[in-house]
Amino acid sequence: MTATPSTSDDLEALQRAALQAGLDATDARLLRNGTNAVFLLPNANVVARLGRPGTADNAIRQVEIASWLSANGIDANLPIEGLDLVTAAGRPVTWWTPIPTHRHATPAELGTMLRKLHDLPVPSTIDLPDLDMVEHVADRIGSAQALLASDRDWLQGRLANLDADLAATEVLEARNVVHGDAWQGNLVVPDDGSPILLDFDNISIGHPAWDLIPLAVDHEDFARIDNEDYSAFVTAYGGYDVREAPWFRALADLQELRWTAYVAVKAAHNADAAAEVSHRLACLRGEVPRPWSWTAF
Repeated sequence: MTATPSTSDDLEALQRAALQAGLDATDARLLRNGTNAVFLLPNANVVARLGRPGTADNAIRQVEIASWLSANGIDANLPIEGLDLVTAAGRPVTWWTPIPTHRHATPAELGTMLRKLHDLPVPSTIDLPDLDMVEHVADRIGSAQALLASDRDWLQGRLANLDADLAATEVLEARNVVHGDAWQGNLVVPDDGSPILLDFDNISIGHPAWDLIPLAVDHEDFARIDNEDYSAFVTAYGGYDVREAPWFRALADLQELRWTAYVAVKAAHNADAAAEVSHRLACLRGEVPRPWSWTAF
């Protein structure tokens, strides 16, 4: 995944937060810049996660979720004890344990972890939000400043149709703990350890299928995962193949819309992202045959 370069605002907020926490932010290095800007502070051996302004409640919940997962048998990236959340430039900053040299999980490893996650009881001590797959995409389409009005209208119309399709199914009724952004890069495997789950922004209550869709789509529409690896994913999860669900296509289309809207938000300040959005829209409109090739951001 290509990290969007950090802005001067990111770096300024990081420096201010590190000063409050008594940490050395010299030589800070951007690890990823998605929903959060994530930096490694090498001199402090700490990873800093900078949330968007006004998301302190979510940042606190991520810390609580990490501890809850660990207590329930899932190896999770953990916050650093003794370093509390601080706010800099209105942005919540939390402090996490760096992960040693690692690789992305295999499909089978991801399937094993998701089975364990989906089997967990809903926590009584953490107020997890309901998963709203449609509202999240709608917000991103609405905030994508670089979209042409015609493209925005098309995306919103497609989203409304998918919302109606899913409302007629049982997808919205399930009450499982779900990760919300389950892909192999959010489960990493250290060279000398077991898989570690990352990124708790979207952990919520919803249908387990949302966590299974990304790999199914990678297999079906992008050919990024071959038959053997996808079969291993299904087997590791317990034998359930989400492609067999009658609403698979609607959920797959929603996932692809989500990925497109994510890059559309970045397109206002990134020419490569703008070009990628145009390509993805052509794919979604049926102008490019599958399997598709999309550049990750």
